[in-house]
Amino acid sequence: MLGKDRTLPVPFVLAIIGLGAFITALDQTVVVTALPSVMLDLKVPIAELDRVSWIITAYLLGYTVAMPLIGRLGDVYGYPRVYQASLVVFCVGTSLVALSSTLDWMVGARVIQAVGGGATVPIGMALATTLVPKGQRGLALGVVGASAEAGAMLGPAYGGAIVELLGWRWIFWLNIPQSAVIFAALLWLPNRRDVGAKVDYMGGVILVGALLVLSLALSRSGLFTFDSPYPFLLAAGGVGLVAVLVLVEARTFQPLLAPALFRSWAFLTSNLTQVLVGVVLIIAMVTVPLMANTVMGKSPFTGALWLLRLTGIIPLGAVAGGLLVNRLGPSPLTVTGLGLMAIGMFLASSWELGVADPELTVHLLISGFGFGLVIAPITVHALDSAGEDYRGTAASLVVVSRMIGMTLGLAALSAWGVQHFQVLTAGLEFPLPFPGEAAGVFEIRAAEYSANVNEAGLELFQRFFLTASIISLAAIAPALGMRRGR
Repeated sequence: MLGKDRTLPVPFVLAIIGLGAFITALDQTVVVTALPSVMLDLKVPIAELDRVSWIITAYLLGYTVAMPLIGRLGDVYGYPRVYQASLVVFCVGTSLVALSSTLDWMVGARVIQAVGGGATVPIGMALATTLVPKGQRGLALGVVGASAEAGAMLGPAYGGAIVELLGWRWIFWLNIPQSAVIFAALLWLPNRRDVGAKVDYMGGVILVGALLVLSLALSRSGLFTFDSPYPFLLAAGGVGLVAVLVLVEARTFQPLLAPALFRSWAFLTSNLTQVLVGVVLIIAMVTVPLMANTVMGKSPFTGALWLLRLTGIIPLGAVAGGLLVNRLGPSPLTVTGLGLMAIGMFLASSWELGVADPELTVHLLISGFGFGLVIAPITVHALDSAGEDYRGTAASLVVVSRMIGMTLGLAALSAWGVQHFQVLTAGLEFPLPFPGEAAGVFEIRAAEYSANVNEAGLELFQRFFLTASIISLAAIAPALGMRRGR
Protein backbone atom coordinates (compact mmCIF):
# COMPACT_ATOMS: atom_id res chain seq x y z
CA MET A 1 0.00 0.00 0.00
CA LEU A 2 1.04 3.60 -0.63
CA GLY A 3 -0.64 5.46 2.15
CA LYS A 4 -3.98 3.90 3.04
CA ASP A 5 -5.87 4.09 -0.18
CA ARG A 6 -3.42 3.46 -3.02
CA THR A 7 -2.09 0.09 -3.99
CA LEU A 8 1.00 -0.22 -6.14
CA PRO A 9 0.65 -2.49 -9.20
CA VAL A 10 2.39 -5.81 -8.60
CA PRO A 11 4.26 -5.69 -11.97
CA PHE A 12 5.72 -2.28 -10.99
CA VAL A 13 6.98 -3.62 -7.65
CA LEU A 14 8.43 -6.74 -9.25
CA ALA A 15 10.10 -4.73 -12.03
CA ILE A 16 11.95 -2.57 -9.48
CA ILE A 17 13.01 -5.50 -7.29
CA GLY A 18 13.92 -7.74 -10.23
CA LEU A 19 16.05 -5.08 -11.95
CA GLY A 20 18.03 -4.45 -8.77
CA ALA A 21 18.71 -8.15 -8.23
CA PHE A 22 19.68 -8.52 -11.92
CA ILE A 23 22.20 -5.65 -11.97
CA THR A 24 24.04 -6.59 -8.80
CA ALA A 25 24.07 -10.32 -9.64
CA LEU A 26 25.48 -9.33 -13.05
CA ASP A 27 28.53 -7.93 -11.26
CA GLN A 28 29.29 -11.30 -9.66
CA THR A 29 30.36 -12.71 -13.03
CA VAL A 30 30.64 -9.72 -15.38
CA VAL A 31 34.35 -9.30 -14.66
CA VAL A 32 35.24 -12.86 -15.76
CA THR A 33 35.60 -11.98 -19.44
CA ALA A 34 37.27 -8.65 -18.59
CA LEU A 35 40.15 -10.16 -16.58
CA PRO A 36 42.66 -10.25 -19.51
CA SER A 37 42.00 -6.56 -20.24
CA VAL A 38 42.22 -5.67 -16.55
CA MET A 39 45.56 -7.49 -16.20
CA LEU A 40 46.96 -5.71 -19.25
CA ASP A 41 45.75 -2.28 -18.15
CA LEU A 42 46.93 -2.65 -14.53
CA LYS A 43 50.20 -4.29 -15.65
CA VAL A 44 49.63 -7.51 -13.71
CA PRO A 45 51.87 -10.37 -14.97
CA ILE A 46 50.38 -13.78 -15.75
CA ALA A 47 52.49 -15.24 -12.90
CA GLU A 48 50.22 -13.36 -10.46
CA LEU A 49 47.01 -14.92 -11.74
CA ASP A 50 46.22 -16.19 -8.23
CA ARG A 51 46.11 -12.57 -7.01
CA VAL A 52 43.88 -11.55 -9.92
CA SER A 53 41.31 -14.17 -8.89
CA TRP A 54 40.67 -12.03 -5.79
CA ILE A 55 38.81 -9.59 -8.06
CA ILE A 56 36.08 -12.25 -8.19
CA THR A 57 36.57 -13.72 -4.71
CA ALA A 58 36.45 -10.30 -2.99
CA TYR A 59 33.05 -9.55 -4.52
CA LEU A 60 31.64 -12.92 -3.49
CA LEU A 61 32.94 -12.53 0.08
CA GLY A 62 31.65 -8.96 0.44
CA TYR A 63 28.35 -9.97 -1.16
CA THR A 64 27.91 -12.80 1.36
CA VAL A 65 29.16 -11.57 4.71
CA ALA A 66 27.30 -8.24 4.80
CA MET A 67 23.88 -9.71 3.98
CA PRO A 68 22.57 -10.62 7.46
CA LEU A 69 23.35 -7.21 8.98
CA ILE A 70 21.90 -5.33 6.00
CA GLY A 71 18.82 -7.56 6.09
CA ARG A 72 18.25 -6.63 9.74
CA LEU A 73 18.76 -2.93 8.95
CA GLY A 74 15.94 -3.30 6.44
CA ASP A 75 13.70 -4.94 9.05
CA VAL A 76 14.21 -1.97 11.39
CA TYR A 77 14.54 1.12 9.18
CA GLY A 78 12.39 0.09 6.24
CA TYR A 79 13.30 -1.92 3.17
CA PRO A 80 13.10 0.80 0.46
CA ARG A 81 15.36 3.28 2.34
CA VAL A 82 17.95 0.63 3.23
CA TYR A 83 17.81 -0.55 -0.39
CA GLN A 84 18.52 3.03 -1.52
CA ALA A 85 21.41 3.40 0.94
CA SER A 86 22.84 0.12 -0.33
CA LEU A 87 22.60 1.36 -3.92
CA VAL A 88 24.62 4.45 -2.93
CA VAL A 89 27.33 2.20 -1.42
CA PHE A 90 27.20 0.03 -4.56
CA CYS A 91 27.70 3.10 -6.79
CA VAL A 92 30.60 4.39 -4.67
CA GLY A 93 32.24 0.97 -4.93
CA THR A 94 31.63 0.63 -8.67
CA SER A 95 33.07 4.13 -9.27
CA LEU A 96 36.21 3.22 -7.32
CA VAL A 97 36.56 0.02 -9.36
CA ALA A 98 36.27 2.01 -12.60
CA LEU A 99 39.00 4.39 -11.36
CA SER A 100 41.34 1.58 -10.24
CA SER A 101 45.03 2.12 -10.90
CA THR A 102 46.37 -0.93 -9.03
CA LEU A 103 45.16 -4.47 -8.37
CA ASP A 104 44.98 -3.93 -4.60
CA TRP A 105 42.84 -0.82 -5.13
CA MET A 106 40.49 -2.75 -7.39
CA VAL A 107 40.11 -5.67 -4.94
CA GLY A 108 39.29 -3.28 -2.07
CA ALA A 109 36.80 -1.39 -4.24
CA ARG A 110 35.13 -4.66 -5.23
CA VAL A 111 34.47 -5.38 -1.55
CA ILE A 112 32.74 -1.99 -1.11
CA GLN A 113 30.75 -2.60 -4.30
CA ALA A 114 29.70 -6.04 -3.07
CA VAL A 115 28.58 -4.83 0.37
CA GLY A 116 26.11 -2.51 -1.36
CA GLY A 117 25.13 -5.10 -3.96
CA GLY A 118 24.62 -7.82 -1.37
CA ALA A 119 21.50 -6.06 -0.08
CA THR A 120 19.48 -6.32 -3.24
CA VAL A 121 18.46 -9.99 -3.13
CA PRO A 122 17.42 -10.35 0.56
CA ILE A 123 15.90 -6.85 0.75
CA GLY A 124 14.15 -7.51 -2.56
CA MET A 125 12.73 -10.76 -1.19
CA ALA A 126 11.52 -9.01 1.96
CA LEU A 127 9.92 -6.27 -0.16
CA ALA A 128 8.25 -8.90 -2.32
CA THR A 129 6.61 -10.55 0.70
CA THR A 130 5.60 -7.16 2.16
CA LEU A 131 4.16 -5.33 -0.86
CA VAL A 132 2.71 -8.23 -2.85
CA PRO A 133 -0.57 -9.97 -1.91
CA LYS A 134 0.00 -13.23 -0.08
CA GLY A 135 -1.35 -15.35 -2.93
CA GLN A 136 1.30 -13.91 -5.28
CA ARG A 137 4.31 -14.06 -2.94
CA GLY A 138 5.59 -17.28 -4.43
CA LEU A 139 5.59 -15.72 -7.90
CA ALA A 140 7.27 -12.58 -6.56
CA LEU A 141 10.07 -14.57 -4.91
CA GLY A 142 10.42 -16.62 -8.08
CA VAL A 143 10.88 -13.42 -10.10
CA VAL A 144 13.55 -12.13 -7.68
CA GLY A 145 15.38 -15.47 -7.83
CA ALA A 146 15.04 -15.63 -11.61
CA SER A 147 16.41 -12.08 -11.99
CA ALA A 148 19.44 -12.87 -9.84
CA GLU A 149 20.10 -16.11 -11.76
CA ALA A 150 19.71 -14.35 -15.11
CA GLY A 151 22.17 -11.64 -14.04
CA ALA A 152 24.81 -14.13 -12.97
CA MET A 153 24.23 -16.16 -16.14
CA LEU A 154 24.49 -13.22 -18.58
CA GLY A 155 27.37 -11.51 -16.76
CA PRO A 156 30.24 -12.97 -18.83
CA ALA A 157 28.54 -12.24 -22.17
CA TYR A 158 27.57 -8.71 -21.11
CA GLY A 159 31.09 -8.02 -19.83
CA GLY A 160 32.66 -9.33 -23.04
CA ALA A 161 30.46 -7.09 -25.19
CA ILE A 162 31.22 -3.95 -23.14
CA VAL A 163 34.97 -4.68 -23.19
CA GLU A 164 34.88 -5.01 -27.00
CA LEU A 165 32.83 -1.85 -27.54
CA LEU A 166 33.95 0.56 -24.80
CA GLY A 167 36.66 -0.95 -22.57
CA TRP A 168 36.53 -2.76 -19.24
CA ARG A 169 36.08 0.35 -17.06
CA TRP A 170 32.72 1.06 -18.71
CA ILE A 171 31.37 -2.21 -17.28
CA PHE A 172 31.38 -0.41 -13.92
CA TRP A 173 30.52 3.14 -15.05
CA LEU A 174 27.31 1.83 -16.61
CA ASN A 175 26.16 0.56 -13.21
CA ILE A 176 25.59 4.13 -12.05
CA PRO A 177 22.73 5.19 -14.41
CA GLN A 178 21.12 1.76 -13.98
CA SER A 179 21.23 2.13 -10.19
CA ALA A 180 19.89 5.69 -10.44
CA VAL A 181 16.76 4.40 -12.18
CA ILE A 182 16.13 1.89 -9.39
CA PHE A 183 16.87 4.52 -6.70
CA ALA A 184 14.27 6.88 -8.19
CA ALA A 185 11.68 4.11 -8.57
CA LEU A 186 12.13 3.11 -4.90
CA LEU A 187 10.84 6.55 -3.88
CA TRP A 188 7.37 5.30 -4.87
CA LEU A 189 7.49 2.38 -2.47
CA PRO A 190 6.15 2.90 1.07
CA ASN A 191 8.86 2.81 3.75
CA ARG A 192 7.59 1.19 6.94
CA ARG A 193 9.91 1.60 9.93
CA ASP A 194 9.60 -0.64 12.96
CA VAL A 195 9.84 2.04 15.66
CA GLY A 196 10.20 -0.44 18.51
CA ALA A 197 12.87 -2.57 16.85
CA LYS A 198 16.63 -2.28 17.39
CA VAL A 199 19.69 -3.28 15.35
CA ASP A 200 22.21 -5.47 17.14
CA TYR A 201 25.36 -3.86 15.75
CA MET A 202 27.73 -5.77 18.03
CA GLY A 203 26.21 -9.08 16.90
CA GLY A 204 26.39 -7.88 13.31
CA VAL A 205 30.11 -7.11 13.49
CA ILE A 206 30.88 -10.48 15.09
CA LEU A 207 28.72 -12.31 12.53
CA VAL A 208 30.45 -10.54 9.63
CA GLY A 209 33.81 -11.59 11.08
CA ALA A 210 32.67 -15.18 11.62
CA LEU A 211 31.26 -15.50 8.09
CA LEU A 212 34.39 -13.97 6.58
CA VAL A 213 36.78 -16.29 8.42
CA LEU A 214 34.64 -19.39 7.83
CA SER A 215 34.21 -18.55 4.12
CA LEU A 216 37.98 -18.20 3.73
CA ALA A 217 38.48 -21.54 5.51
CA LEU A 218 35.89 -23.34 3.41
CA SER A 219 37.33 -21.90 0.17
CA ARG A 220 40.72 -23.58 0.71
CA SER A 221 41.24 -27.02 -0.78
CA GLY A 222 43.71 -27.81 2.04
CA LEU A 223 40.67 -28.37 4.25
CA PHE A 224 40.17 -31.65 2.36
CA THR A 225 43.75 -32.60 1.42
CA PHE A 226 45.21 -32.04 4.92
CA ASP A 227 48.42 -30.63 3.39
CA SER A 228 48.23 -27.30 5.25
CA PRO A 229 47.20 -26.30 8.78
CA TYR A 230 45.92 -22.86 7.73
CA PRO A 231 42.37 -23.86 6.72
CA PHE A 232 41.92 -25.60 10.06
CA LEU A 233 43.29 -22.61 11.97
CA LEU A 234 40.89 -20.34 10.05
CA ALA A 235 37.99 -22.74 10.69
CA ALA A 236 38.87 -22.85 14.41
CA GLY A 237 38.92 -19.05 14.48
CA GLY A 238 35.53 -18.96 12.74
CA VAL A 239 34.05 -21.45 15.19
CA GLY A 240 35.48 -19.38 18.05
CA LEU A 241 33.77 -16.26 16.70
CA VAL A 242 30.50 -18.20 16.40
CA ALA A 243 30.84 -19.21 20.08
CA VAL A 244 31.40 -15.56 21.02
CA LEU A 245 28.38 -14.61 18.90
CA VAL A 246 26.18 -17.13 20.75
CA LEU A 247 27.23 -15.69 24.13
CA VAL A 248 26.67 -12.10 22.98
CA GLU A 249 23.30 -12.86 21.38
CA ALA A 250 22.08 -14.65 24.52
CA ARG A 251 22.50 -11.38 26.48
CA THR A 252 21.17 -9.05 23.79
CA PHE A 253 17.67 -7.59 23.58
CA GLN A 254 16.41 -8.10 20.00
CA PRO A 255 19.53 -9.97 18.79
CA LEU A 256 20.53 -10.02 15.13
CA LEU A 257 20.05 -13.79 14.98
CA ALA A 258 16.75 -14.24 16.73
CA PRO A 259 16.64 -17.52 18.71
CA ALA A 260 13.16 -18.07 17.31
CA LEU A 261 14.67 -18.56 13.85
CA PHE A 262 16.91 -21.37 15.02
CA ARG A 263 14.16 -23.00 17.05
CA SER A 264 12.07 -23.10 13.87
CA TRP A 265 12.17 -26.48 12.16
CA ALA A 266 10.94 -24.83 8.95
CA PHE A 267 13.80 -22.33 8.94
CA LEU A 268 16.49 -24.90 9.72
CA THR A 269 15.35 -27.44 7.12
CA SER A 270 15.03 -24.75 4.45
CA ASN A 271 18.59 -23.54 5.05
CA LEU A 272 20.07 -27.05 5.18
CA THR A 273 18.37 -27.87 1.88
CA GLN A 274 19.75 -24.63 0.44
CA VAL A 275 23.33 -25.48 1.48
CA LEU A 276 23.13 -28.83 -0.33
CA VAL A 277 21.60 -27.16 -3.42
CA GLY A 278 24.58 -24.77 -3.45
CA VAL A 279 27.03 -27.70 -3.36
CA VAL A 280 25.32 -29.44 -6.29
CA LEU A 281 25.02 -26.23 -8.31
CA ILE A 282 28.73 -25.40 -8.14
CA ILE A 283 29.69 -28.99 -9.04
CA ALA A 284 27.50 -28.80 -12.14
CA MET A 285 28.65 -25.30 -13.16
CA VAL A 286 32.34 -26.20 -12.88
CA THR A 287 32.19 -29.71 -14.33
CA VAL A 288 30.18 -29.02 -17.50
CA PRO A 289 32.57 -26.50 -19.18
CA LEU A 290 35.69 -28.12 -17.73
CA MET A 291 34.71 -31.50 -19.15
CA ALA A 292 33.98 -29.94 -22.55
CA ASN A 293 37.28 -28.03 -22.68
CA THR A 294 39.54 -30.89 -21.55
CA VAL A 295 38.69 -34.51 -22.27
CA MET A 296 36.10 -33.62 -24.92
CA GLY A 297 38.55 -31.35 -26.73
CA LYS A 298 35.96 -28.61 -27.30
CA SER A 299 36.67 -24.86 -27.52
CA PRO A 300 36.02 -22.55 -24.54
CA PHE A 301 33.10 -21.05 -26.46
CA THR A 302 31.52 -24.48 -26.91
CA GLY A 303 31.99 -25.17 -23.19
CA ALA A 304 30.21 -21.88 -22.43
CA LEU A 305 27.32 -22.86 -24.70
CA TRP A 306 27.01 -26.21 -22.91
CA LEU A 307 26.83 -24.41 -19.56
CA LEU A 308 24.27 -21.98 -20.96
CA ARG A 309 21.92 -24.92 -21.57
CA LEU A 310 22.06 -25.59 -17.84
CA THR A 311 21.96 -22.03 -16.50
CA GLY A 312 19.69 -20.56 -19.18
CA ILE A 313 16.65 -22.49 -18.01
CA ILE A 314 17.16 -21.81 -14.27
CA PRO A 315 15.24 -18.47 -14.40
CA LEU A 316 12.33 -20.24 -16.13
CA GLY A 317 12.34 -22.90 -13.43
CA ALA A 318 12.39 -20.17 -10.76
CA VAL A 319 9.29 -18.47 -12.20
CA ALA A 320 7.52 -21.84 -12.57
CA GLY A 321 8.34 -22.63 -8.93
CA GLY A 322 6.90 -19.29 -7.88
CA LEU A 323 3.67 -19.96 -9.76
CA LEU A 324 3.28 -23.48 -8.36
CA VAL A 325 4.38 -23.08 -4.74
CA ASN A 326 0.98 -22.01 -3.38
CA ARG A 327 -0.78 -24.76 -5.27
CA LEU A 328 1.56 -27.67 -4.46
CA GLY A 329 3.20 -26.51 -1.23
CA PRO A 330 6.93 -25.82 -0.57
CA SER A 331 7.98 -29.34 0.40
CA PRO A 332 6.51 -31.32 -2.55
CA LEU A 333 7.75 -28.71 -5.03
CA THR A 334 11.25 -28.69 -3.53
CA VAL A 335 11.38 -32.50 -3.59
CA THR A 336 10.30 -32.43 -7.25
CA GLY A 337 13.07 -29.95 -8.12
CA LEU A 338 15.67 -31.99 -6.23
CA GLY A 339 14.48 -35.12 -8.03
CA LEU A 340 14.98 -33.42 -11.40
CA MET A 341 18.46 -32.30 -10.33
CA ALA A 342 19.32 -35.86 -9.28
CA ILE A 343 17.98 -37.34 -12.54
CA GLY A 344 19.80 -34.81 -14.74
CA MET A 345 23.10 -35.26 -12.92
CA PHE A 346 22.75 -39.06 -12.96
CA LEU A 347 22.14 -39.02 -16.72
CA ALA A 348 25.17 -36.75 -17.20
CA SER A 349 27.30 -39.25 -15.26
CA SER A 350 26.85 -41.66 -18.18
CA TRP A 351 28.29 -39.24 -20.78
CA GLU A 352 31.00 -40.69 -23.00
CA LEU A 353 33.61 -38.79 -25.01
CA GLY A 354 31.31 -38.65 -28.03
CA VAL A 355 28.22 -37.34 -26.21
CA ALA A 356 26.07 -35.16 -28.46
CA ASP A 357 22.57 -33.75 -28.88
CA PRO A 358 19.79 -34.36 -28.13
CA GLU A 359 20.85 -36.23 -24.97
CA LEU A 360 23.39 -33.55 -23.97
CA THR A 361 20.82 -30.75 -24.07
CA VAL A 362 18.01 -32.81 -22.53
CA HIS A 363 20.14 -33.85 -19.54
CA LEU A 364 21.28 -30.27 -18.88
CA LEU A 365 17.77 -28.85 -19.27
CA ILE A 366 16.38 -31.35 -16.76
CA SER A 367 19.04 -30.38 -14.21
CA GLY A 368 18.72 -26.64 -14.82
CA PHE A 369 14.94 -26.64 -14.51
CA GLY A 370 15.28 -28.53 -11.22
CA PHE A 371 17.76 -25.95 -9.89
CA GLY A 372 15.30 -23.17 -10.72
CA LEU A 373 12.25 -24.98 -9.38
CA VAL A 374 13.57 -25.11 -5.78
CA ILE A 375 14.36 -21.37 -5.44
CA ALA A 376 10.89 -20.03 -4.58
CA PRO A 377 9.62 -22.86 -2.31
CA ILE A 378 12.77 -22.88 -0.15
CA THR A 379 12.61 -19.10 0.25
CA VAL A 380 8.86 -18.99 0.85
CA HIS A 381 9.11 -21.63 3.56
CA ALA A 382 12.01 -19.88 5.31
CA LEU A 383 10.37 -16.43 5.22
CA ASP A 384 7.01 -17.73 6.41
CA SER A 385 8.77 -19.16 9.46
CA ALA A 386 10.49 -15.85 10.29
CA GLY A 387 7.55 -13.58 10.99
CA GLU A 388 7.01 -9.97 9.93
CA ASP A 389 9.85 -8.43 11.98
CA TYR A 390 12.73 -10.64 10.78
CA ARG A 391 12.00 -11.18 7.08
CA GLY A 392 15.04 -9.30 5.80
CA THR A 393 17.32 -11.22 8.16
CA ALA A 394 15.77 -14.56 7.21
CA ALA A 395 16.02 -13.83 3.47
CA SER A 396 19.70 -12.90 3.82
CA LEU A 397 20.50 -16.09 5.73
CA VAL A 398 18.84 -18.20 3.01
CA VAL A 399 21.09 -16.58 0.38
CA VAL A 400 24.16 -16.96 2.64
CA SER A 401 23.37 -20.69 3.04
CA ARG A 402 23.53 -21.18 -0.71
CA MET A 403 26.79 -19.22 -1.02
CA ILE A 404 28.35 -21.28 1.79
CA GLY A 405 27.28 -24.46 0.01
CA MET A 406 28.88 -23.25 -3.23
CA THR A 407 32.09 -22.26 -1.44
CA LEU A 408 32.29 -25.62 0.33
CA GLY A 409 31.49 -27.54 -2.85
CA LEU A 410 34.13 -25.73 -4.90
CA ALA A 411 36.87 -26.40 -2.34
CA ALA A 412 35.90 -30.06 -2.03
CA LEU A 413 35.74 -30.40 -5.81
CA SER A 414 39.24 -28.96 -6.25
CA ALA A 415 40.81 -31.08 -3.54
CA TRP A 416 39.07 -34.35 -4.34
CA GLY A 417 39.40 -33.85 -8.09
CA VAL A 418 43.17 -33.34 -8.06
CA GLN A 419 43.74 -36.19 -5.61
CA HIS A 420 41.47 -38.64 -7.43
CA PHE A 421 42.94 -37.80 -10.83
CA GLN A 422 46.39 -38.60 -9.47
CA VAL A 423 45.09 -41.96 -8.28
CA LEU A 424 43.52 -42.73 -11.68
CA THR A 425 46.71 -41.84 -13.58
CA ALA A 426 49.20 -43.33 -11.07
CA GLY A 427 50.07 -46.28 -13.34
CA LEU A 428 50.59 -44.19 -16.47
CA GLU A 429 54.11 -43.16 -17.49
CA PHE A 430 54.68 -40.16 -19.72
CA PRO A 431 56.03 -41.50 -23.05
CA LEU A 432 59.57 -40.50 -23.95
CA PRO A 433 61.20 -41.48 -27.26
CA PHE A 434 63.71 -44.33 -27.02
CA PRO A 435 67.03 -44.13 -28.90
CA GLY A 436 66.55 -45.55 -32.38
CA GLU A 437 62.75 -45.79 -31.99
CA ALA A 438 60.79 -45.17 -35.18
CA ALA A 439 58.72 -41.98 -35.18
CA GLY A 440 55.55 -43.93 -35.96
CA VAL A 441 55.99 -46.24 -32.95
CA PHE A 442 56.52 -43.27 -30.60
CA GLU A 443 53.41 -41.55 -31.99
CA ILE A 444 51.35 -44.68 -31.28
CA ARG A 445 52.61 -44.81 -27.67
CA ALA A 446 51.94 -41.07 -27.22
CA ALA A 447 48.42 -41.50 -28.61
CA GLU A 448 47.77 -44.40 -26.22
CA TYR A 449 48.99 -42.32 -23.27
CA SER A 450 46.76 -39.41 -24.29
CA ALA A 451 43.76 -41.74 -24.67
CA ASN A 452 44.39 -43.26 -21.22
CA VAL A 453 44.64 -39.80 -19.62
CA ASN A 454 41.39 -38.79 -21.31
CA GLU A 455 39.69 -41.94 -20.05
CA ALA A 456 40.89 -41.18 -16.51
CA GLY A 457 39.61 -37.60 -16.85
CA LEU A 458 36.28 -38.82 -18.19
CA GLU A 459 35.88 -41.21 -15.26
CA LEU A 460 36.65 -38.35 -12.86
CA PHE A 461 34.01 -36.06 -14.38
CA GLN A 462 31.47 -38.88 -14.44
CA ARG A 463 32.06 -39.34 -10.70
CA PHE A 464 31.59 -35.60 -10.15
CA PHE A 465 28.15 -35.80 -11.77
CA LEU A 466 27.27 -38.96 -9.86
CA THR A 467 28.29 -37.30 -6.59
CA ALA A 468 26.09 -34.31 -7.45
CA SER A 469 23.19 -36.70 -8.07
CA ILE A 470 23.70 -38.40 -4.69
CA ILE A 471 23.86 -35.05 -2.85
CA SER A 472 20.62 -34.00 -4.60
CA LEU A 473 18.95 -37.14 -3.30
CA ALA A 474 20.39 -36.49 0.19
CA ALA A 475 18.84 -33.01 0.13
CA ILE A 476 15.39 -34.61 -0.16
CA ALA A 477 15.60 -35.60 3.54
CA PRO A 478 15.59 -32.01 4.90
CA ALA A 479 13.19 -31.01 2.10
CA LEU A 480 10.70 -33.60 3.36
CA GLY A 481 11.22 -32.10 6.83
CA MET A 482 9.91 -28.80 5.46
CA ARG A 483 6.43 -30.28 5.90
CA ARG A 484 6.69 -29.77 9.64
CA GLY A 485 6.38 -26.61 11.68
CA ARG A 486 5.40 -24.24 8.88
